[in-house]
Amino acid sequence: MRLLVPGETRPGERRVAVLPSVVGKFRQLGYEVVIESGAGVLAYANDADYAAAGALVVPTSGMDDALAAADVVASVRPLDYGRAKRLRPRAVAVSFLSPAIDLDTIRGLHDAGATGLSFDLVPRISRAQSMDALTSQSLVTGYRAALVAADRLPKFFPLFMTAAGTIQPARVLVLGAGVAGLQAIATAKRLGARVSAYDVRAASADEVRSMGATFISLDLDALEGSGGYAREMSDDRAARQRDLLAPHIAESDAVITTAAVPGRQAPLLVTRAMVEGMRPGSVVVDLASESGGNVEGSLPGEEVMFGEVVVWGARDVPSEMPIHASQLYGMNVYSLLTLVSEDGAVVVDPDDEVIAGCCVVLDGNVHNDAAISALQGGG
Repeated sequence: MRLLVPGETRPGERRVAVLPSVVGKFRQLGYEVVIESGAGVLAYANDADYAAAGALVVPTSGMDDALAAADVVASVRPLDYGRAKRLRPRAVAVSFLSPAIDLDTIRGLHDAGATGLSFDLVPRISRAQSMDALTSQSLVTGYRAALVAADRLPKFFPLFMTAAGTIQPARVLVLGAGVAGLQAIATAKRLGARVSAYDVRAASADEVRSMGATFISLDLDALEGSGGYAREMSDDRAARQRDLLAPHIAESDAVITTAAVPGRQAPLLVTRAMVEGMRPGSVVVDLASESGGNVEGSLPGEEVMFGEVVVWGARDVPSEMPIHASQLYGMNVYSLLTLVSEDGAVVVDPDDEVIAGCCVVLDGNVHNDAAISALQGGG
C-alpha cells in the first residue's frame, strides 16, 4: 500500500497531513509513505527529516506519477480538481472535504472513480474519537484564541498585587463551550483571567464549571442537537439571547466567540452595537469568522475597529500553530487509515458506521446528500 502526502496548495495553509514523527506508524501499518518535496517546510519538517524517518521524497515534477500510483492520498485541505482527477480508480483521498463547498474536488474524485473521506463528517461516536480531526484542530484553535485576546488586550490578564497598587484580573467571556470554547476557557484561566461562559446546550454548564469558569444562565430553553452540536434557533430566540447577553458583553474586557457548525452559517451572537458598548480597549475574537461570523462585521483574517474595540476575525487558526496542529492531525489520519487497512489492502466498507458518516464519494459515486444537492444546483 502506498500513502502519498502532497504539499498544501491553499495560500496561508502551513499544516501538513503527516509529520516525520508519524511516518513510522504508517509503515508499521503496511504503507510505503511518499512525501512531496517541501510539503512539511511550513510546519518545520524538511525533506531530510522525512527521508530519515523512512519516507520517499518525490519532487513536485513527479507528482502526476505519484498520484496515479497512490492507494491513499492524505492532505489537510482537499486536493484541487487537477490532482483529484489523476487518482487511479478506487484510490482514497482523506482531508477536510466540505461536501457543499469543495465541488471541484468532488468532481475530480468522481471523474477518477476514486473515494473521498472527509474529516468534516466523522461521526461523534466513541469509536471514532481518535479520528475526530475537527476536535483535535479545535483544541489548537481555542488555545490560540485566548492567546490572541491576551495579546491584543492593552491590560494584564492576571491579578497583580504590587507596592504600586492592585491590578484586577481581566474579565473574559467565552460564547460557545464546545472543544474550542473549553480550551479557550482553560487557557484564559491559566493566564489568570476571570472567565465566564455561555452555551445554548444545558450539558455545557457542568463542563464550564469544571474548568473553573462561571456559567451564565439566561433562563432560555436549551437547544441540544445531534452529534454534540447545538440546534439552530429561531430568529426570535436569537434576538432574545442577544438582548440577555448584552450586559455580560458590556462588562467584559475580552469576548471570544466559538459557535460554529461545519457546513452551516455561523449564528450571529454579537451585534456591532453590542461591541461598541464595550469599554475602550476591549477585544473581541471571532473564531467563526470564516463561516459567516458570530460577530456582526467581523472579517476573516482581519482586525477591524468598532469604535475603540478591536474585533479579530479568525482565518485558518490551526495553521498559526502548524507543528502541534499537524502532529494531532497526522494521528487522526493514522486512526482513520487503521480502520480502512486490512491484510495489506485498503478496504472502504460503506456499511461501517464511521465510513458511512464521512464518505462523500465512493469509487466515483457521490454519496453525500449535501454534495449531490450542490452539484445538481450547478454549484
